[in-house]
Amino acid sequence: QAPIKATCEDMSCKTGFPEDVHSAVVSRSVHGGQPLLNVRFRSCDGNKKIHFGSSEPEDFRVGEDGVVYAERSFQLSAEPTEFVVSAQDKETQQEWQMRVKLTPEPAFTGASEKDQRKIEEIIFPWQQYKHSSPLKRQKRDWVIPPINLPENSKGPFPQELVRIRSDRDKSLSLRYSVTGPGADQPPTGIFIINPISGQLSVTKPLDREQIASFHLRAHAVDVNGNQVENPIDIVINVIDMNDNRPEFLHQVWNGTVPEGSKPGTYVMTVTAIDADDPNTQNGMLRYRILSQAPSSPSPNMFTINNETGDIITVAAGLDREKVQQYTLIIQATDMEGNPTYGLSNTATAVIAVTDVNDNPPEFTAMTFYGEVPENRVDVIVANLTVTDKDQPHTPAWNALYRMTGGDPTGRFTILTDPNSNDGLVTVVKPIDFETNRMFVLTVAAENQVPLAKGIQHPPQSTATVSITVIDVNESPYFVPNPKLVRQEEGLMAGSMLTTFTAQDPDRYMQQTSLRYSKLSDPANWLKIDPVNGQITTTAVLDRESIYVQNNMYNATFLASDNGIPPMSGTGTLQIYLLDINDNAPQVHPKEATTCETLQPNAINITAVDPDIDPNAGPFAFELPDTPASIKRNWTIVRISGDHAQLSLRIRFLEAGIYDVPIVITDSGNPHASSTSLLKVKVCQCDLNGDCTDVDRIVGAGLGTGAIIAILLCIIILLILVLMFVVWMKRRDKERQAKQLLIDPEDDVRDNILKYDEEGGGEEDQDYDLSQLQQPDTVEPDAIKPVGIRRLDERPIHAEPQYPVRSAAPHPGDIGDFINEGLKAADNDPTAPPYDSLLVFDYEGSGSTAGSLSSLNSSSSGGEQDYDYLNDWGPRFKKLADMYGGGDD
Repeated sequence: QAPIKATCEDMSCKTGFPEDVHSAVVSRSVHGGQPLLNVRFRSCDGNKKIHFGSSEPEDFRVGEDGVVYAERSFQLSAEPTEFVVSAQDKETQQEWQMRVKLTPEPAFTGASEKDQRKIEEIIFPWQQYKHSSPLKRQKRDWVIPPINLPENSKGPFPQELVRIRSDRDKSLSLRYSVTGPGADQPPTGIFIINPISGQLSVTKPLDREQIASFHLRAHAVDVNGNQVENPIDIVINVIDMNDNRPEFLHQVWNGTVPEGSKPGTYVMTVTAIDADDPNTQNGMLRYRILSQAPSSPSPNMFTINNETGDIITVAAGLDREKVQQYTLIIQATDMEGNPTYGLSNTATAVIAVTDVNDNPPEFTAMTFYGEVPENRVDVIVANLTVTDKDQPHTPAWNALYRMTGGDPTGRFTILTDPNSNDGLVTVVKPIDFETNRMFVLTVAAENQVPLAKGIQHPPQSTATVSITVIDVNESPYFVPNPKLVRQEEGLMAGSMLTTFTAQDPDRYMQQTSLRYSKLSDPANWLKIDPVNGQITTTAVLDRESIYVQNNMYNATFLASDNGIPPMSGTGTLQIYLLDINDNAPQVHPKEATTCETLQPNAINITAVDPDIDPNAGPFAFELPDTPASIKRNWTIVRISGDHAQLSLRIRFLEAGIYDVPIVITDSGNPHASSTSLLKVKVCQCDLNGDCTDVDRIVGAGLGTGAIIAILLCIIILLILVLMFVVWMKRRDKERQAKQLLIDPEDDVRDNILKYDEEGGGEEDQDYDLSQLQQPDTVEPDAIKPVGIRRLDERPIHAEPQYPVRSAAPHPGDIGDFINEGLKAADNDPTAPPYDSLLVFDYEGSGSTAGSLSSLNSSSSGGEQDYDYLNDWGPRFKKLADMYGGGDD
């Protein structure tokens, strides 16, 4: 498809659009970013900066070069689409407008691509050449309109699409190329171009579902590779074909609808997708219902919106109690549902009919019966059963029970069993048989949710519950309980205190009288008559006893009957004891300390009386007349109602311990008094009034127990030190014993032993060989102490006498010397049995003696007869074969 050239020459120039209305034919399917057409604007002044705009910016955009692009993908309607393109001078703000009318091209009818109509091209505006006086037109760069190519083409391939050429090919030899995805970028090789003729071709069928459009760029260069024209964009739109069947998002769709729903009630939406272009008939789906199961009460209970897939009800009569589920077969067809040309697919829609409260609960009986023992709580006395046709365990099935009469005091409640939906009549307050022997309750049952509108049944069901109370033996009870008795203390033993009796609530049972017994009496002061409940004392009542708290003494008694089973009840007797003046006051503290001088020497004392007011303070303090030394040495002065001050009367009193009697009298009627001894320690004092003599230790509170504890700590510390010293000495002894048993130099367990070195001969060694020349100079090892010795250690014996050679021996006596040394070594008891070094004399260098291997071997082994080895048995067979085999 070649571009259309426009060669308009006009010497008169007028800035603006060349026409008021421009019409263009474009493809019906428009994609976002697709170039649609070029607008032409004349600018008589080449320096003007023109800005283009569109009246429909959400659909169309005009570039600075005048190319109109689609902003989004959409489908053009059959009617022409109109919009306004404006041009504005950025400096003068002058504006020009042109109306553009887009007409969709006719649908593709299957003709070859060469027969497709060409898209009109609008040429860019004129420009002036500054170096030329007359006005000349500068041609715009070459533009290729969008190319529409149907997918799944059957060829033949390569299939020619369009021929690209430049106006300069008349004067120059040009080479054409194309770049971009589909050409030299993945997927490569789909589009090729003839570099000489500029013929653009496609090499294989296209698939719109993989790539909907290709954006290529065409280049024109000369034979030297120099760019002749600016690169231009080529847009190839792949035209959709109906080659994909609709596919549902789910093969099985699940929905619900309440029973009793009116026609037109929304149920659910099914959705199918088609990979074809949704803006064409190939991707436009239509839905319909093929079948419904079951077909009751009507074969057409539902319908579906053919475009949206919404399923709604079209008939009344949905009843969950009759039909709980419907199964629909849904078909989706493309080509707008055309049964001839469209492709279709099916899915299943399962619609569950949900329950609504259209059935109230109904009691299975008009009257229910139950019984309960008296005084029992939290027991179930009757089960109320109901029936409900709604779906179990839903709010429309769950029953709520309530009492409408017969229980004014609220002694019963009705709970619902969540599994069986039964009503459980339960006692929540004790019932007395002697007061109520029977209850007749009126109950009602209803659902958790109200009945649906339009239901003709009553919303609730009613019934009666007859409950009989059973008489049981009850515990007797004391009246009053507790019982308070006020009594002065000091009541003598055997006195009658009070009568404490109980009552039996069982008026309708035949049983003997009650029996009484004592349950708790902390001080053991009381006893009770088992028949009449009379309480008498067994000891004197004392308010100052430790068992009396806040003047109150508590005792507990038991009353028992002889019923079946026997029952008993307890009662508490509270005795409030009134105080009498039966205790004399005493001095506190019992011991005190003062100085032997007059100043300072005051001692503060306090009077203590177990009695309470008015039999206690204020108290009177005085010193007795006898012995006379008391008043001569001491004086006492009361400083408050309970406190007094004792001090020396004389200037000096010798240090020591003195017993000072003090007479204290309370304010009771009659008075009670006593003489208390105050042990006073008189000592020498410093300027601060503190004792300075040795006895201060005892006075300071350091008693015998503290001294014993200190001594024990000291003894334990000494024992620990002694044990540590003994342990250190034992460890030193063990360390010394180990050193005596094994000499570190002889210990081979963790040492590296150096035995011999093989060098280059005796003359190459730098060793000190003096020890080998003088064996008598080798000092024996020190005698080691007796103990466990190593097996390879030298035993303790006298050193043997080995033969000594002269310093310059004759070579002829070497053999005799060695034999003597060997004999001496064999007889030496101190010689190690193995792995030891025998010290010989140094032989010297350059000896004329022969090899020592020739000693005692003057006869050749080959002259001996070894046949006797065959007679020694199988153990010597190998040796006999080696030496007794003759010439072999």
